[in-house]
Amino acid sequence: MIRIFHFIPGTYFLLGLLESVSILFAVIVAPVFKYGIRDANRFDHVWTYLPAGMLFALVMYLSLTVMGMYWRGLREDYWGIVFRLAASTLVAVTITSILFYALPGLALERRVFGYAVIMSFLMLWLFRTLHYFFADHKALHQRVLVLGTGKKAGEIDRLRRKADQAGYTLVGFVHVSGQRDLLPDEKILYSDKPLVELVQEHDIDEIVVAIDDRRKSFPVDEMLECKMSGVYVVDLSDFLERQTRRIKLETLHPSSMIFSEGYSQAVVKKYSKRLFDIIVSLLMLLLVWPLMLLTALAIALETGMPLLYRQERVGKNGRIFKVLKFRSMYYNKASSEEPNWTQVDDERVTRLGKLIRRVHLDELPQLINVLSGEMSFVGPRPETPQFVEKLSSEIPFYNLRHKVNPGITGWAQISYPYGSSLKDAIAKLEYDLYYMKKYSVSFDVVIMMQTAQAILMGKGMH
Repeated sequence: MIRIFHFIPGTYFLLGLLESVSILFAVIVAPVFKYGIRDANRFDHVWTYLPAGMLFALVMYLSLTVMGMYWRGLREDYWGIVFRLAASTLVAVTITSILFYALPGLALERRVFGYAVIMSFLMLWLFRTLHYFFADHKALHQRVLVLGTGKKAGEIDRLRRKADQAGYTLVGFVHVSGQRDLLPDEKILYSDKPLVELVQEHDIDEIVVAIDDRRKSFPVDEMLECKMSGVYVVDLSDFLERQTRRIKLETLHPSSMIFSEGYSQAVVKKYSKRLFDIIVSLLMLLLVWPLMLLTALAIALETGMPLLYRQERVGKNGRIFKVLKFRSMYYNKASSEEPNWTQVDDERVTRLGKLIRRVHLDELPQLINVLSGEMSFVGPRPETPQFVEKLSSEIPFYNLRHKVNPGITGWAQISYPYGSSLKDAIAKLEYDLYYMKKYSVSFDVVIMMQTAQAILMGKGMH
């Protein structure tokens, strides 16, 4: 597993690298189709086309990312993948053409650019076809052995989503002497052989330690021998975090957070995030102020004043602030002050409200909250004080999400559906904790791209 920004499967990393190089290659080779390989007088040197090729490759890569083509959780059939590829190419060609117009020194001849686009699309189509049919082949998976057959091991056995099972083949669960078996017998490997021999026999790449009580029985010498022989040994919590991209509360302990590499709110991180928030928010306001003006006018025409919805939310360190949204519901002062779980289809939502919610225009006034420092562009969603009080008393570690600024979008919003229960709140907290542990500006960029992909594809955020 290759770790970039947060855990990304190696196949997607290599696919992105291969596709970017292929697009660059297409731009460099494209002049041959116009001038012919023998026309040396008209065929410029390869370095002439390199800057334009790098620009097109970068724009194409960003377009593919925004369309979710490097998203491990992408669930599309083959033709859905082809559609996204075609849409990504169209967007990339449009943006690159605008850049070529603005930077004529980089511009390619029309026919050369046309040939480059056709070649790029065909190569990307080929790579995506191979990836779709063969990337999940077991020969490319890590072979995983789980040490333990109890409650903790059951966490792995209960992984059902294809995205959570990506990149590994579960060989089996190894019975540990003195531990109670809670899994079906057909999934348990009973053997009198030393662990290292069992690993060699089944060609194991990775061992996941999922023993319920390590104080009673933990084969230290055998585990050390396996690790020294080249087998990767990982704790259950780290394995689940890697596969699910969330931090399971059942496996979380204060000591693991203290000694973990993540969760740091260092000065550099804090100020780099604030600078990132200011720059992104100002750019967004410059781009979307006409939409905000039209949205405000449409609300006034449909249901009158007020245009904005203000509600108390809990921010960083428990500070209360007023979150701003365009009003998408019929105005009722009494009911607007009473917090309720978010519902997918709420009868209080106006006809215009359904539209602006679908494309998230109602969230745009929160850019003001970001500029004022009450929110970040990316972070946990802010909740009302009433919900925070209730959830803090029922969910361990819930108040940790208030150690950072809440966000307009976030890892939980793009990873989990609408929440309307305590179970949903727990799941979203697990994603929020993962974000806090893995935070970087790069991770924020990834989340923003996936947010844009969700909106563009009509799936929205949660």
